[in-house]
Amino acid sequence: MLELTSVSKRFGGLHVLHDVNLSVPEGAIFGLIGPNGAGKTTVFNLITGLLPPSGGEITFNGESLLRKRPHQITRLGIARTFQNIRLFKEMTLLENVVVGAYRHMNYGFPGLLLGLPAFREHERRARDRAHELLTWMRLDHKANDLADNLSYGEQRRLELARALATEPRLLLLDEPVAGMNTGERTELMREILAIRDRGYTILMIEHDMRFVMGLCERIAVLNFGKIIACGGPEEIRNNEQVIEAYLGREDDDEPEQAEARP
Repeated sequence: MLELTSVSKRFGGLHVLHDVNLSVPEGAIFGLIGPNGAGKTTVFNLITGLLPPSGGEITFNGESLLRKRPHQITRLGIARTFQNIRLFKEMTLLENVVVGAYRHMNYGFPGLLLGLPAFREHERRARDRAHELLTWMRLDHKANDLADNLSYGEQRRLELARALATEPRLLLLDEPVAGMNTGERTELMREILAIRDRGYTILMIEHDMRFVMGLCERIAVLNFGKIIACGGPEEIRNNEQVIEAYLGREDDDEPEQAEARP
């Protein structure tokens, strides 16, 4: 479904990504892990058109994403969440999700200005879909509450519902459980599995190794801008390069590696 072929990214003299090759099959939950500064979020920014690659090719369902703007990539069926939550906190949960559905509304400016039947029908369908997605995230009972009143975990789930409102085929999740407690992480794991079972493909960046190893069928490891390993959870867990670069060893007492260790 998604293919990155020899993708590189430079910022001036800084080479952030080096010949990255990545293949995400349809229907997968695919993890992208690595130390801070490895280039993971840069990969997401290249896929979604926020940055142009310095070299290589990115294709989605056989179509090149190069030179496409973010809104064009969204229309092709790619949505994302962000490491830092980006919600309209003065709007209700329902309004936040409806915003994500606007790419499907084709009533035009006259329909909006005059409140024509096409406009009213599109608005009704968008609200119905928003209610459905809030139900998926178990937030439907708060549909008319302000987003600013949600807990941190609920805000994460609302952002996920809004991304789904764009009707993507591929969903990019940037550290979806960052800041969540154990119970919230377990709940979100179940919800991500349910999303995949509804026909979506998921590519995620995450530092919580228990979450990644328990959820992803395949995992790629990025270190200093290069893919150093790709495989199933057990293969990654036992890969010597990955252990040295990221996971750490049992007798390694450095805090950062201890946090990453599954």
